[in-house]
Parts: sequence; structure tokens; C-alpha cells
Amino acid sequence: MTQPASSPVTSANNAPGLFWGVAMPVVFVFLWSTGFLGAKYGLPYAEPMTFLFIRYGLAVLVFLVVVVVTRAPWPGSWKEAAHISVSGFLLQVVYLGGVFYAIALGVEAGVTALIVNLQPLIVAALAGALLGERVSARQWSGLALGIIGVALVVWQKLAAGIGTPLGVGLTVVGLAGFAGATLYQKRNCADMPLRSGNLIQATVAAVSTGLFALALETGAVTWSTEFVLAVVWLALVLSVGTFTLLWMLILRGAASRVASYFFLVPAVTALIAWPMFGETFGPIALAGMALTMAGVALVNIPARRKA
Repeated sequence: MTQPASSPVTSANNAPGLFWGVAMPVVFVFLWSTGFLGAKYGLPYAEPMTFLFIRYGLAVLVFLVVVVVTRAPWPGSWKEAAHISVSGFLLQVVYLGGVFYAIALGVEAGVTALIVNLQPLIVAALAGALLGERVSARQWSGLALGIIGVALVVWQKLAAGIGTPLGVGLTVVGLAGFAGATLYQKRNCADMPLRSGNLIQATVAAVSTGLFALALETGAVTWSTEFVLAVVWLALVLSVGTFTLLWMLILRGAASRVASYFFLVPAVTALIAWPMFGETFGPIALAGMALTMAGVALVNIPARRKA
């Protein structure tokens, strides 16, 4: 007898897919958006690389405890560990280094989020050639619509004189690191053990930012309540929780689709930054955000399949 489509067994089998397809992207977008706000909240009290070094140092301690207590498996070879290290450097040093320096130079958290989250266009353009993924015409349309929306918001902010050319340039550096990390992780780290892999990446990030801090900064830190809260949030929630979730989403789905989630980040960041820091956006920016969300829908809604 044919099992009814609405049977409990079918519903139970579909539950994990529904959870990963709907709930986890929403949680991820919200948490990822808070990273820009945490940076702005803590940067008045420490220089960018010094701030990141402290953040990653705390994350290393947490991951080390997790790996030891759970007896987590390690990468199968030194080559695999090297690939994991490169991916971590691109995301946690190049990407976040660019973001933190841009915000320190006066670029608003919302504007920074808008620029670096142009990366889905790069990922979608290169995913076919590098990863063998098929990007449909509908997805290209969604990506183009999202880019137009982002451009409208960026144009309004730059026209108002917010940010500096150097700060904007550093966000582009961060954008390159972000897109490169997504593609590199998908292509070379498909079997990365999450717990030990995150420990390796956090260690590489801590060592790298520590060296950059010694070479470029004074290392001065004002240990205020605001700074401690920012470090704890970014280290525990972002470095430990959100980066783990990012890699899980990448490994479970097409790189171009995972990248499209980031189209929502600027709008969420701007909405939270408005009451927190007084960052405002006018009608043009709102229209741009609406276009961006429409682009996300086109990229993410699965196309109907023939029976």
C-alpha cells in the first residue's frame, strides 16, 4: 500500500531538511549581522588586530576544551590541515581584518555589511568554474537584483559623506577574503572535522592577528565593560557558534545558495544599528533593501521539478 504523503514517518523524515532549510539560515543571518555591531561596540577600546587577537585567543581556549573533552577526530593528513588553515586565514584574518579596520576608520557598520556582502555575486560567478555547480538563469536574475539593491544603499551612504576611501578599500579586501574562503572551503575542505577544524582555524587566526598587531599597532587595550562584552560575544557566539554554522551550511548546500543568505545581512545589521548607534537609512536605502531581499528569494526558493 502506498504510504500517505502526510504520514508521521514522512513528516519525521522531512523535519531535519525543513530545519536546515528554514530555521538555521534565519538564525545564521541574525547572528552574523551582530558581528558588525560587536566590532563597532568594542573598537573604541582596542585597535583592530589587537581586538581580533584577543577574540581569537579566547576562541582557541574554548575549541581546545571542546576537542579534548569530546575526543574529536583530527584531519586525516597534513595536506588537509593546510587547506583548513588557508580557508581560516582568508575568512578570519583577511575578511574580518578588513571589516574591523574599515569600521575603525569610520565606515558605518551597516555600510560595511553592505559592501562585503556583495560576495554572493563573486561566489555565484565562480562556483560553476571552480566547483562544478550549476547556476540557473533565475539565480543569476536574483543575484543581479540583489546587487542593484545593495548599490542603491551604498550610493546613498557615500553621497552623505559617510566613510573614507581607505575604509571602503579595506572592505573590498575583506570582500575578496570572504568570497575566497567560501569557495576554498567548499572545494578543498569538504571533509573538514568541524571541532578540530575550527580549532586549527582559530589558532591560525590568533597567531596571524597577533603578528599583525605586533607589527602595526601599539597593543593598548582599555578593559571597559563594553569591550569585555564585545569580546565575549564575538569570541563565543561568532567565532565558536556562527563560524561552525557557516561551515555546516556550506558543506550541506551549494556554495552559491549559501552565499545568497548574506544578502539579508545588511538589512538586519542596519535595523539593529539604528537604535544602537543612530545609523539611519532613508527611502532609497529602504528600497534597496527590499530589492535585495527579493533577490534572495529568487536565489533560494527551489524551482519546481517535474514529477
